Amino acid sequence: MTRVLLSVAVLLFFALCLYGMWHGWQRRKRAQAEVFDAFPQPPATTGEPLLPETTGVYVGTTTAANWQDRVQVGDVGHRAEAVARLTGEGLLLDRTGAEPLWIPAASIRGARTARGLANKVMTADGLLVVTWQHGEQLLDTGFRGDEKDVYEQWVSALDALAPSQGGTA
Repeated sequence: MTRVLLSVAVLLFFALCLYGMWHGWQRRKRAQAEVFDAFPQPPATTGEPLLPETTGVYVGTTTAANWQDRVQVGDVGHRAEAVARLTGEGLLLDRTGAEPLWIPAASIRGARTARGLANKVMTADGLLVVTWQHGEQLLDTGFRGDEKDVYEQWVSALDALAPSQGGTA
């Protein structure tokens, strides 16, 4: 009988932990929904590609000041397999099982490689991170490409699009 009670207690504790995590996620989504405007929708046509598309995983979006402060508005907080496409109009992360994430060229502030973002830590320079402006917020969006050797080209092309770098946007 003691084992049964102990097993029930452990299961109840586990369920309480899951409920606490779910409740915290929902509270954070509501709080961020008040701060963030709707994310931009991709245009019908995005223009000619500047680089060949690359596949990988959309890791997440955080506030630029804190690599662990994940944005959870809508489905932006969910990791997903994705295809990254860069054109003169902006960056499209076409995510599997989630809405595409569109970053207009005029919003791009720069790009870099990083070790971690949104509670995902990789080897050195394992992530491609795009810094962009959304309303009053500066955000970082992370993408882990299947081929890391293209990161240098992507960083150069994204930096060239950034208005502060003298890009076309």
